[in-house]
Amino acid sequence: MRKAQLVEITLPEYTEPEDEPQIDAAIFQARFDKFVSRMRAGGADAALIYADREHSANLAWLTGFDPRFEEALLIVVSGNEPVLLTGPENQGPAKSAAIAMDVRLYPPMGLLGQDRSNTPQLSDLLSKAGIRRGMTLSVCGWKYFSSQEHTDPQSWLEVPAYLVDTLRYLVGSGGRVANGGEVLMNPQDGLRSNCEIDQLARFEFAACHTSDAVKRVVTSAKPGMTEYEAATRFQPIGMPLSCHTMFSSGQRAWHGLLSPGSRTMEIGDAVTAAYGVQGALNCRAGWLASDAGDLPKPVRDYVDVLVAPYFETIVEWLETIGLGATGGTLDAIVRKRLGNPFFGVQLNPGHLIHLDEWMHTPVFPGSDIEIRSGMAMQVDVIPATGGPYFTTNIEDGIAVLDENGRSRFAEKFPAAMERICQRKAFLLDALGIRLKPEILPFSNIAGWLPPFWLSPGRCMAMR
Repeated sequence: MRKAQLVEITLPEYTEPEDEPQIDAAIFQARFDKFVSRMRAGGADAALIYADREHSANLAWLTGFDPRFEEALLIVVSGNEPVLLTGPENQGPAKSAAIAMDVRLYPPMGLLGQDRSNTPQLSDLLSKAGIRRGMTLSVCGWKYFSSQEHTDPQSWLEVPAYLVDTLRYLVGSGGRVANGGEVLMNPQDGLRSNCEIDQLARFEFAACHTSDAVKRVVTSAKPGMTEYEAATRFQPIGMPLSCHTMFSSGQRAWHGLLSPGSRTMEIGDAVTAAYGVQGALNCRAGWLASDAGDLPKPVRDYVDVLVAPYFETIVEWLETIGLGATGGTLDAIVRKRLGNPFFGVQLNPGHLIHLDEWMHTPVFPGSDIEIRSGMAMQVDVIPATGGPYFTTNIEDGIAVLDENGRSRFAEKFPAAMERICQRKAFLLDALGIRLKPEILPFSNIAGWLPPFWLSPGRCMAMR
């Protein structure tokens, strides 16, 4: 029977990709056409997609336009040219979008203090775009809700009240303004839950960057460094972030999700680092130590008590996921192995990753949602012991592609597929992790879990 053990491993070096794969206008147009078709099939006369700096993934995926500083609103009415409202700073970027849109200025979407003297009435802009009395409107923000949260979940909208109030006024009592986010984000059949090979290739490019960044931080962190010094090893190249950069040590590390500060690290500190850009995130957590002897005495069995059972769980998760596997099956693996309250696993163990770090997840208790070709998934199981053992963490991205998809991917992106094959070989030969053919690891540190950051060559493996 295989067990997790701490072994000496040399991480392979991969060829750094130089050219980021692009998504051409035809793909964006196909996405837009599918969206309009789904909107009509769902009984909506029009759709509105709202975006801001923190919640831009739906609009960016649909149009290629990613608003900066300001908000934006796309209005899609059947038979009409799409209309995009932005503030003044996004007028130029919006006109370089991948699909044709009538870009109009709405100053209140700009920053405070900018000129509002020529602000048109929002109701007039919406009416000119085609919104009429009695219409059913589908409004997409960045969330949708379920019957567990409200008896009429489609009536809950997470976009600004001024917009909702105006839309409800325009359609009147005979119309309806409903949450349409499910069309884009549902993990079972949402449009963004299925990625084209071009999109997956961009995610692999992103994962090369984020995983190498986390590797640099882990392998270079030393006592006497400040957290800020350690975080400089992320070496960002300017790709849009999907979340703030995270690094913390000592007692700060127990709180999770914190950005780096000026604290100076010491031997025996708990440490955690995470870095994410659109399409990829990687995270590792452990101790700034050479071995268990550097840890507080009560937790010197850290590897046996926490890391080994955690790593064995991750391995079973990775070896189980595949075409047709259900989210409920993946969830049950984690609940079975790490269900003891000591491990403190609370979040869903695995989710869809996209332009946003967490789009949605098919992984939850009893889920019958099947893993499909085209999904981009995040291996994301986070123990939160809340006690002296701190945590351990290994987060990396994978993709799922059937045989035809893999063939097309390899033909169009041969260098990326070569890296993927090299990663799979390392996982099998060095770490004893047997992935199914359809599982494509995107991270350059896939499977690498060093409990002690001062000894990064000693990591977990199945033996």
